[in-house]
Amino acid sequence: MKRVYSGIGGQAVLEGIMMMNKDKYAVAVRKPDKEIAVSEQKTESIAGKHKVCGWPFIRGIFSFINSLILGLKTITLSADMLGIEDDEEPSKFEAWLYEKFGDKTEKIIMDFAVVIALVFAVGLFMLLPMFISNLLKNVIKSDAVIALLEGLLRIAIFVAYIKAISFMDDINRTFMYHGAEHKCINCVELGKELTVDNVMNSSKEHKRCGTSFIIIVMIISILFFMVIRVDNLALRALSRILLIPVIAGVSYEFLRIAGRSENPIINILSRPGMWMQGLTTKEPTADMCEVAIAATEKVFDWKGFLTENFSELYPDGFPEPVEEEITDNTEITNSGLDAENL
Repeated sequence: MKRVYSGIGGQAVLEGIMMMNKDKYAVAVRKPDKEIAVSEQKTESIAGKHKVCGWPFIRGIFSFINSLILGLKTITLSADMLGIEDDEEPSKFEAWLYEKFGDKTEKIIMDFAVVIALVFAVGLFMLLPMFISNLLKNVIKSDAVIALLEGLLRIAIFVAYIKAISFMDDINRTFMYHGAEHKCINCVELGKELTVDNVMNSSKEHKRCGTSFIIIVMIISILFFMVIRVDNLALRALSRILLIPVIAGVSYEFLRIAGRSENPIINILSRPGMWMQGLTTKEPTADMCEVAIAATEKVFDWKGFLTENFSELYPDGFPEPVEEEITDNTEITNSGLDAENL
């Protein structure tokens, strides 16, 4: 089946979806009154500022950091759009930050949250498996087997973590919106009109998913650590941390190729990531797919895309849209939260 790379990507947010295309992204959420609110924003990646950051094997590092920052930002934006407010009084530390840094405080807090998330991820998924596998060194003499065991423990901890949080209702709904996001992208990349029925009938797995990226990182880390052997435990822990950017860069390049290729070998190598998406994506409802379509249409001309890339299916193109007033079930808003340059 013909597939054409669209360049759009996204993520699930609180009761909604973010879709991104080039330097624009849109967040669409289903409000408590069942209306859809959409906010369009602009962003700029670090790679866009510095040419070296766009080089192969380097761009993956900055793409991952950008994804973390934008992910937290869009989750905050979706909370604002839903009217979720924090009624708690700011702590003394928060009050001091606002007094000291003013309008830059939110960006500082966001950057700090990214650092905390990275430290947590490195500790849980990189260092903990290493320490556990090290306990077996007296029983297992092969360094290669120890490295393999460490990698399998890393994947097992990740699976257990995802399974544990999926029991939370909010997380489960987020996984459903994650499925709607994938279905929407698959729909247009396979040449289908962006309708609720077509989106619902599309696959909820996609090769460019962040879940696939994480699994690829874990698999490639096994290969790296089977070759790079350090006896001293402290130095081994340091090597794990220092090699993360290298592994992320290699993993990103593979995911980049996979997202643009239907080569059978690439598809086979992509299967572990696709299987793992069964944990982080759930079948969405029709109204969730409506939210995904609203976010996509705000930043992506899918009709033009289909006309250009699937002309054999749409020889006459699509009629020009008739200007209509916004109906009661769709609300287009701008939250006022402008995206900071990443």
